Amino acid sequence: MSRTLVWLVLVAHLAGCATARTLDANKSGAPIVYAGTRLDWYAIEGGCCPQDRFGTVPPEWPQVDLPGSFLLDTVLLPLSLLTALGIGLSAQGGW
Repeated sequence: MSRTLVWLVLVAHLAGCATARTLDANKSGAPIVYAGTRLDWYAIEGGCCPQDRFGTVPPEWPQVDLPGSFLLDTVLLPLSLLTALGIGLSAQGGW
């Protein structure tokens, strides 16, 4: 598979990625740790009202999105654990 095709698939996947959607939702009381994976699983199991629980709607094909969301949630696990524990990180650019 060519490198360009890999990037296109990745970008297309992230556009509907449950993890990216839950990070963008910023809903008070929503799950933080493995939120995208949990949103996909919630949709697969037929849960009602994902917007009330997660602050966003699941991707159109949660079964396809699940592996990618699991991978991204795993990469982001240290940050999501710190956030869940109430430890805020502040990053600033410049000198």
